[in-house]
Amino acid sequence: MSSEKILIVDDEEHICELLKFNLQNSGYKTLVSNNGVDALKIVKQQMPDLVLLDLMLPGMDGYDVCKEIRKSLDISIIMITAKGEEFDKVLGLELGADDYITKPFSIRELLARVKAVLRRASSEKIDKSFVFGNIVVNFEKHDITRKGLKLDLTLKEFELLEILIKNRGKVMTRDFLLDKIWGYEYVGETRTVDVHIRHLRQKVEEDDKNPRYIETIRGVGYRFNQEN
Repeated sequence: MSSEKILIVDDEEHICELLKFNLQNSGYKTLVSNNGVDALKIVKQQMPDLVLLDLMLPGMDGYDVCKEIRKSLDISIIMITAKGEEFDKVLGLELGADDYITKPFSIRELLARVKAVLRRASSEKIDKSFVFGNIVVNFEKHDITRKGLKLDLTLKEFELLEILIKNRGKVMTRDFLLDKIWGYEYVGETRTVDVHIRHLRQKVEEDDKNPRYIETIRGVGYRFNQEN
């Protein structure tokens, strides 16, 4: 069963209920919003893996929601709308949507598109970015955000986090981290690693005194906890 989280954005309640029911039956976690403004808030707070986005929404339409998401977040978007004109489809894709499906649609087709987009996104993100909690680390752009807001990490802090994430589940010794990030000039100065880990936890952990992600392996080193 899948554990991906999908946000459904549509102002038609029966559409939301239909999608929610079928997505949950397929193993996905679901969130629901009936307008664009609330949808953006949910995106930044919950960091879904995919947004099913209707175009015709009250207040802020789907095009504007898509543009706002694409400004800072790498989240998959499938636009869903009653509009079927080629112009609407092209505009949606140019704004950053990953796919486009027109109402009325079959649930089987929608689930197939959801699965395909999530599979493609997963393979593309392996080396480019990583999400934990409400934090997105973009290795390609060399930045990190929490709820869409950029966190200020030093170069060494970012490199340290990157190597821990890319080796998540494995214990990284202090000597290994020191050699990989600081090089031979710091041989034996393992306290440097501890200091940077402390600063890193203060920036990415909800409670740096009780870290959830960057785990200390006493007497050995550190491990990024992939179970969270």
